[in-house]
Amino acid sequence: MFVVTLIAKPGNLAPALVDSLRNAWGGGDAQWLSPDEAAEFPVQTRPANTDDVWRSLQDEGVDLVIQSIANRRKKMLIADMDSTMIQQECIDELADEAGVGARVADITARAMNGELDFVGAIDERVGLLAGLGVDIIDHVLTTRITYMPGGRELVQTMKSQGAFAALVSGGFTAFTAKVAADLGFDENRANTLGVEGGKLTGKVVRPVLGQEAKLDALNHITARLGIDPRDALAVGDGMNDLLMLKRAGTGVALHGKPALQAKCEVKINHGDLTALLFIQGYARDEFTTG
Repeated sequence: MFVVTLIAKPGNLAPALVDSLRNAWGGGDAQWLSPDEAAEFPVQTRPANTDDVWRSLQDEGVDLVIQSIANRRKKMLIADMDSTMIQQECIDELADEAGVGARVADITARAMNGELDFVGAIDERVGLLAGLGVDIIDHVLTTRITYMPGGRELVQTMKSQGAFAALVSGGFTAFTAKVAADLGFDENRANTLGVEGGKLTGKVVRPVLGQEAKLDALNHITARLGIDPRDALAVGDGMNDLLMLKRAGTGVALHGKPALQAKCEVKINHGDLTALLFIQGYARDEFTTG
């Protein structure tokens, strides 16, 4: 048995569309998780034309997710930070303050789309920040970093049901520590920027946390918790998240780069982070902010 979930921006999911698709696929009764925003219905088998329907619905601003109805509610959330839990790439914001924003942003975009080696790309970008005063980090956190809508609801709602939340980033601990504390993550892992004499050295402390390290984090944390990786929901936007997303029971490309979307089954392009609650079967009236 499978469940079909349809998600759009609030007010944009038409009941007629839900009914039309349910009838076409011979689905069971539709349940509205949030009026005119999210609905679901069961189907016996995965429809053969799923990909075509997904593409059609994208043009209408609607996300479509089809998954097994079993084990939907996860016991762990493991999330990327940059362009996932926050709306920016931290290194791009630091670089903009340093006057090398365009150059670094281009490297970031190519690295996240899988066109460049992640470790080489982070070394090159961080090297351009050498000599910046370390106080620039707090300045960027205060003036440039904004949270992705729905993030606190996602973390706190899952935690209220006993789930563990881990923030695992290829960014920097100076940022993940604050983001994790603000949103309520239980644990955070990231890279460490080298600092000497109150200034950034332009080096990343080894080892660099990249794609393999994110996968390792998922495996290590689930083992420590005594759960299976299939009990985890993972979310990210770039190619350095791919192994983590593939290993988790549900891996979500959230507003993902094209190369990542091409390799992921679950893609959210129109909803915010609360979409990750809807696909687990949570109704909006079950959401909490802690």
